[in-house]
Amino acid sequence: MDEKKVYDFPSGNDLGGFVKRFGKLFALLVGLIIIAIIAFGSFYTIKEQEQAVVTTFGNAKTVSTAGLHFKIPVIQKVQKVDTTIKGFSIGYDQSTNEKIELESMMITKDFNFVNVDFFVEYKVSDPVKALYASEEPVTILKNIAQSAIRMVVGSYDVDSVITTGKYEIQSAIKTIILDKMAKQDLGIVLVNITIQDSEPPTDAVMEAFKSVETAKQGKDTALNNANKYRNEQIPKADAQVDKILQEAESTKAQRMNEANGEVSKFNEMFEEYAKYPLITKQRMFYETMEDVLPSMKVVIDSGDSGVQKLLPLEPLVEGGAQ
Repeated sequence: MDEKKVYDFPSGNDLGGFVKRFGKLFALLVGLIIIAIIAFGSFYTIKEQEQAVVTTFGNAKTVSTAGLHFKIPVIQKVQKVDTTIKGFSIGYDQSTNEKIELESMMITKDFNFVNVDFFVEYKVSDPVKALYASEEPVTILKNIAQSAIRMVVGSYDVDSVITTGKYEIQSAIKTIILDKMAKQDLGIVLVNITIQDSEPPTDAVMEAFKSVETAKQGKDTALNNANKYRNEQIPKADAQVDKILQEAESTKAQRMNEANGEVSKFNEMFEEYAKYPLITKQRMFYETMEDVLPSMKVVIDSGDSGVQKLLPLEPLVEGGAQ
């Protein structure tokens, strides 16, 4: 006959005690976990070449001493900032080393194209401003650097950019960037900027450049021809102007002399008229008739016989004058 196993179930009092003991144990475990979280969350470590920004109710301060530090859990927040020197490239992809022509291609002072690659080094100078002064301080630095690079490269000829003027160009660019970054006050500072490579552009760009040069030479030729034509025509125009002015002056003098003569003649005639008005009137009348009617014939109609006679005016005028 098989033996049957008998299980003893705890009574009601024993079950209640078990639940109470389990609840206390669970509460103790939760408390230990919370205490551990608080304990571990109350400390943070700062490494060398690293600083921390501790924010308390919106107020931020910098902690720069390396080592273990305490913070108030939940209330204080810590953001670590790397203060080592970092860098980025301009004109090429740093990971693939492939050129980025939109960044590298530039125009020099003598209207040549050139590909120039740069590497920019920077570091955080003020962690608080680096975190809160702007959203992307490195992007702003890159835009400022590109602007300064194009301005400086555009003031040098292509030979200086490719060969002898690299250090001078780097120095000028660095000065401009430092000045603009100081005004922006973004919490990061330029350490150095160097030209990695500078070379003439690709064949396609060279062809385009040749086309531009050809157009420029055509422009210069057209300007030279226009200046030549102008230099030829201006003396001719000046001579024509002088001729017209001389003719005008001559005509003016002639007319003035004629007018003066007429005035003198009139004055003399007036003096004669003042002395002998009637005689002067008759003389003037006959002189005018001689001028106006030199060949006129006089027709005399007797009225009775119907016979008409044509008489020349001159004898009649002469007889009247006598």
